[in-house]
Amino acid sequence: MTFSLVRRYKVLSYKARAQDTGSTGSPQDTCLTCQEIIKRTHGGIRYVLVAENRMSTLPSENSIEDASNRSFWMPGNYQPTVKRTEDAFQACNDIVACFQERARVERQYAQQLSEWSTKWKPVVDSSPLYGSLLKAWQCFLSSADRLASLHASICRSLVSEDGDRVRTWQKDTFHKKLFGGFKESQDIETGFTRAQKPWAKRLKKLDKVRRAYHKVSRKEHAARERELHAQGNPDVAIDKQKKIQEERELVQQEAEKVRARYEKVLEEVNRYVPRYMEEMESIFDQSQDEERKRIVFLKQALLSIHKHLDITNNESVRAVYNELHNTLMAIDEHEDLRWWKNTYGPGMPTDWPHFQEWIPEKKTKKGKKEVEKKGTIEKSVMIGGVRVRALYDYVGQETDELSFKAGEEFLKIEDEDDQGWCRGINDGGCEGLYPANYVEVV
Repeated sequence: MTFSLVRRYKVLSYKARAQDTGSTGSPQDTCLTCQEIIKRTHGGIRYVLVAENRMSTLPSENSIEDASNRSFWMPGNYQPTVKRTEDAFQACNDIVACFQERARVERQYAQQLSEWSTKWKPVVDSSPLYGSLLKAWQCFLSSADRLASLHASICRSLVSEDGDRVRTWQKDTFHKKLFGGFKESQDIETGFTRAQKPWAKRLKKLDKVRRAYHKVSRKEHAARERELHAQGNPDVAIDKQKKIQEERELVQQEAEKVRARYEKVLEEVNRYVPRYMEEMESIFDQSQDEERKRIVFLKQALLSIHKHLDITNNESVRAVYNELHNTLMAIDEHEDLRWWKNTYGPGMPTDWPHFQEWIPEKKTKKGKKEVEKKGTIEKSVMIGGVRVRALYDYVGQETDELSFKAGEEFLKIEDEDDQGWCRGINDGGCEGLYPANYVEVV
């Protein structure tokens, strides 16, 4: 296989993935935001959809795009929830490594206490001091020996008891697949994918008819303007005016048909929303239940570690461990799950599909160059991204690839995909794919 074929395979994979996730057009075509309030009654399972139009708040296109891109309900945005399984597995490794290092600290401290006591014991025994004063000095050394023994036992508990407990639970809870990943995360992802597949198809169909409606609306608007211009112009013949009027009527009829089709598809999408939400929430609840079990276990594991470390006797040290104990006891799986739900799950705000009336663009008398320049700036601001610098020269082999020179800076607008490609846009407004390892973040 040549490099050209491999590169083209990567590009096609990127495009296919974007199509599977229901990607819809450019940011200029983003829907106006609305809030769908779903009310459920569990008798005959009745669903009521209430759409609240927020056009009066005039949200920016960036905020609308962000809400759609980050919402749990949009295709593919369940990945943070799926990734929790791998994150929890890694967290177990980090916890074990963290407290193994603490165990080494305890062992070293025990050794230092023992060495200190051994060094000073003959000096103290041969001291000219006598009586209770000598016994008081010797008590410092015997206390150090007892502390050394205690800290050595803490070291053994952290390694053999707490560490082994986490490792055993980790092995029983996470089941690795032959080719990487975990069975638990695969099951959750499969459930989400199946639930979102029909939803993504409906969104794609809705976007297609919406574009068609907006296109014919622009056409109808132009026909109306031609008719108004002809009616007020004595130089236009009567036959010509009549022909223009007929053209406008035909376009108007076409617009009405497309609008009806748009409304019908939108109604179908909204009817599907309750079923889609129910299926997605069912899979999400399964993920939440697994995460709750992980949180409960890790809470108990941390409390066990705290029990071994809490050897306080005096008030100052006791205050430190009491504060730690209170912090550990404050772990609340319900509050953690509620936060996750509102941040990455069904509790997130989303922009449900709604009808969009076409609004004609405002005419301007600005020069062509000034308009083009303004359009380029607005596009850069609207898309956002990360500023990167090219490490090597790269010449695009396809029309959808971005070419650049070493040292050139431009904007990365999409993260690296599974094939190692990113999407970027240069200062001239050219947009395309490029190899991720050809650049560095500025």
